[in-house]
Amino acid sequence: MSHTIRRATMDDAGALAELAAVTFPLACPPSSSPEDIAAHLANTLSEEHFRRYLSDPDTTVLVLDSGDRLNGYSLLVDRAASDPDVAAALTLTPSVELSKCYVHPDHHGLGAAAELMHASIQAAAETGRSGIWLGVNSQNTRAIRFYGKSGFRQVGTKSFRLCSTVEHDFVLERPLP
Repeated sequence: MSHTIRRATMDDAGALAELAAVTFPLACPPSSSPEDIAAHLANTLSEEHFRRYLSDPDTTVLVLDSGDRLNGYSLLVDRAASDPDVAAALTLTPSVELSKCYVHPDHHGLGAAAELMHASIQAAAETGRSGIWLGVNSQNTRAIRFYGKSGFRQVGTKSFRLCSTVEHDFVLERPLP
C-alpha cells in the first residue's frame, strides 16, 4: 500500500480522532471497560483535543497518509516529564515523549508501524534532545516487542488512569541519533 509520512495539519484533526477511536482500544488490556475507553477517547482523543495538540508548539503529530485516509499517527511532546515516576526513571535527559504511536489494524504486519516509528525518532532527534521515552501498558506484549525492536528498553514503571481504573505501564526509552 502506498503512503507518505508527513506532519499533520489542522485539517487532519477529525480524521485523527476517527483513527484514534479505532486504534486506542487495541492498546487497552482486555479488562478495560467500553465505558472507560469511550471516556478516554472523549477526554483526550477527540477532534477538539487533536486541534489543541496541533496548535501546541511543543507537540509534533506525524501521520501515515494513504491519500484517501490516515492509517497511522504518532504524537511527540517536547517537554520535561511531569510524572514523578517517569522523571525518576529516565536516564537520557532531556528527552522527548512519544505520547502516541498507532497504526490502523489493516496496516499491521506490513512495515507501516516501523516506518512511522523511524520517522518519529527522526523528528524527535531534530529537537536536539538526548532521548525519547514512552509509556506502554504492561500487558501489551505486541507493542512491547515492537518497541524493543525499535531500540527501546525498559527503565521504570508508572501508573496510567483509564478513567475508573488504574493501569500499570512500563516506561521505555532509547537514545536519539
